[in-house]
Amino acid sequence: MKKIFIERKSELLRIAIKNNERLEECFIEEECNFPTTSQIYKGIVKNIVPAIKCAFVDIGFKKNAYMYMDTKYNNTKLKKGDEIIVEIIKEQVGEKGPKVTNAITIPGRYTVLTTLGKNISFSKKIVNQEFKFFAKGNLIKPDNIGIMIRTNGENVDISILNMEIEKLYKTYVEVIREGNVVIKPKLIYSDKGVLDKILRDNLQNNVETIVVNEEEDYKYIKNYIKKNVDIKATIKLYEETRTLFDFEGIEKEILSLRNNRVALSCGGYIVIERTEAMYVVDVNSGKNIKNNSIDKTAFATNLQAAAEIGRQIRLRNLSGIVVVDFIDMDMNAQKMKVLDILKEAFNDDKNKTVIYPFTELSLVQIARRRRGKPICEYIEETCDLCMGKGKRLKITYIKSLIRNHVIMIQGEQSINDIYIEISDVYKTEILGDIVSFIKDIDALDKTIYVNFIHGLDYFKVEPLVFAYQIQNLQLYKVYG
Repeated sequence: MKKIFIERKSELLRIAIKNNERLEECFIEEECNFPTTSQIYKGIVKNIVPAIKCAFVDIGFKKNAYMYMDTKYNNTKLKKGDEIIVEIIKEQVGEKGPKVTNAITIPGRYTVLTTLGKNISFSKKIVNQEFKFFAKGNLIKPDNIGIMIRTNGENVDISILNMEIEKLYKTYVEVIREGNVVIKPKLIYSDKGVLDKILRDNLQNNVETIVVNEEEDYKYIKNYIKKNVDIKATIKLYEETRTLFDFEGIEKEILSLRNNRVALSCGGYIVIERTEAMYVVDVNSGKNIKNNSIDKTAFATNLQAAAEIGRQIRLRNLSGIVVVDFIDMDMNAQKMKVLDILKEAFNDDKNKTVIYPFTELSLVQIARRRRGKPICEYIEETCDLCMGKGKRLKITYIKSLIRNHVIMIQGEQSINDIYIEISDVYKTEILGDIVSFIKDIDALDKTIYVNFIHGLDYFKVEPLVFAYQIQNLQLYKVYG
């Protein structure tokens, strides 16, 4: 069974999903002033480039959004200066603005309102023809929009589908009204972002428990569960001082995603590297010597690697193009089995993923729709000391981790002196505003000693219990 953990603190929301106590997916969302997916904006066409069939739309930000022009979207006759309502389908990356579409969608738990067509369509996972026939004859749908029935829609009464369609249509009418009223580019519709997406897409019958650390989120989710009869999960409010992710061991697992090498239980391993254009995954047999032939070793390692690669792609939120270099196999049957295992890993992935067959060089290409940033971009930043060629943990993130250790020390014993070892790459930022650092680690009532060590990859936090320890470390005293 699955458990969902939701931790909100300051301007960061993190959601982790565990399946049988193993971390399966992790979602992170920062409060920011940039457009995010599913938001709907009133925009003004600023430029049209026929050579690339693209319109650039001002939606109220420094970077214009871009929109592909195609007859199926009925947007090929747009002109400079035209007003248009658009939805964000891809967030901005680097110097490239967000991608938008005029084909608006408003999702619910059981249905999705669409403006691209006016028909009733169904999720590919719904194969029950009797249900499809019954739904088409009994759904109450406005004539000017289309409706797509989601997988969950098959499990509830048709009256519930009609109520949701009515609710979504009211939202749509308000969006159009707002878009026609406002003059300047502006945000005109947004839900609760990743939280609403998780509730809609991931809260299935196999979810047993939801644990949240904020009372506002607790009330919101409890009300959501109450309104949706197919949800059986129980919700709990976590009220301890120690952070939820640290208590559940999720923090350590997130930190492990910084490693580009992932060990397999068979003795092999995979290596994940990022290039400018794609991600590259290399599969190695390593210490896998259990089988007495090269072919069996390659096949066994590839099978395990396929499952782990799917898990790592989802955990790290890798998207775009991923190329996997499996160990060479001669038998087509073995290749098909490896592909089956790889595809199985994405069975309930809500990001559209396409897996292509083996090439002649034993490469497998994966295309995964981009939604949000890779997890590592939330916890790592460019290291200035190595001229941007390396990465380090974000100072904000590492302060949060240190705070967890300080809270544990406070809870276990009455300690007034705490010693911290940390990499010297953080020295200028910490000593430049020591009071803010002490406040962020929740240690204003403590005496803090910090030793900056060159080349230290992580950090260490220890209580100072004995007088001789405190005396020996006076050189590193920075506060108290």
